[in-house]
Amino acid sequence: MCDSSVWWIGDWLVFGQNQYGDRYRRAMKETKLDYQTLRNYAWVARKFEPSRRRDSLTFQHHMEVAALSEAEQDHWLDFAVRLNWSRNELRKQIRASLSGEEDDLRCEVQLNLQLDELRLERWREAARGSNLTLTDWILSVVDGAV
Repeated sequence: MCDSSVWWIGDWLVFGQNQYGDRYRRAMKETKLDYQTLRNYAWVARKFEPSRRRDSLTFQHHMEVAALSEAEQDHWLDFAVRLNWSRNELRKQIRASLSGEEDDLRCEVQLNLQLDELRLERWREAARGSNLTLTDWILSVVDGAV
């Protein structure tokens, strides 16, 4: 209930952008939350339309990835759901990824695929549509299937 109320407040602030010029003042009065907290709620709510929110994760999980691209958000949130990560574990994994610590855990695998031209072009088009390289798109599809 508490986590849902954060989304409700954020969604109301986003909705009220064109309707209520004094929405932050009103929200501060009603919720006793400070302006920056309310701005954060609205920012995260804007980044995740309801259909992209993961019910099994907290608002704080979503906040951890809000600054990333949509593809990266989905990537990390999917892992958090699948592996039942806490918000702190999600943060730790993202930081490790950004600092390159995960390189020690990687091993190189080389795959050779034989594709007809039509399939290869469809895959390339899907990758372009997702703003990913073909390799990154293939990895995201395989990760999503796991």
